[in-house]
Amino acid sequence: MNLLEQIKENGIVAIIRGAQPENILPIAKALHAGGVKTLEITVETPKVLTLIEQVASEMGDEVIVGAGTVLDPETARAAIMAGAKFIFSPTVNIETIKLTKRYGVISIPGALTPTEILTAYEHGADVVKVFPANMFGPRYLKDVHGPMPHIPLMPTGGVDLRNVAEYIQAGAVAVGIGSNLVNTKKPMDEAYFENLCKTAAEYIQAVKRARNQGETRG
Repeated sequence: MNLLEQIKENGIVAIIRGAQPENILPIAKALHAGGVKTLEITVETPKVLTLIEQVASEMGDEVIVGAGTVLDPETARAAIMAGAKFIFSPTVNIETIKLTKRYGVISIPGALTPTEILTAYEHGADVVKVFPANMFGPRYLKDVHGPMPHIPLMPTGGVDLRNVAEYIQAGAVAVGIGSNLVNTKKPMDEAYFENLCKTAAEYIQAVKRARNQGETRG
């Protein structure tokens, strides 16, 4: 199974934004213990390149670590050189997509309109991040998939335990979850990491249940 298939199978991309550098690895370990194996570290994080390299080295094949909020090809290349296995962007930057694919790395740019989604896919996106997904909700994914069923979509923005199943059943190949899973504004103590592990497991189970229900209906 290749990395893209693994990301889709796991179903959850945890977005780590605003964390202190010393907390990144403990967060990664807590998420992994809960079953979330795909981690995005946003590039505005202090020492982000060192942290990507650290998580990739420390956890090896146990997790897939990538860079998020990548706005340009230069940043994408730096993250890839540090060990990022995928590049998440909030927008469609064609040069960033091209650079990412040139290095054989998974490209997941952000788009919202059907034109943006198709443009991203036509230029090499492996998955298109529908962002901000909460602008239109799960029904929007289903509507977009009507004329473009071949484009893998990953809603990000406002996804939580109450609606994650709806997004999966609407056709999402995976979902990106930020502060609803990894709330970096809370004190990072033992209780926090225990709760993070528990919450991660709840999201994984919600995705599995939604997929099983979809198969049953099919």
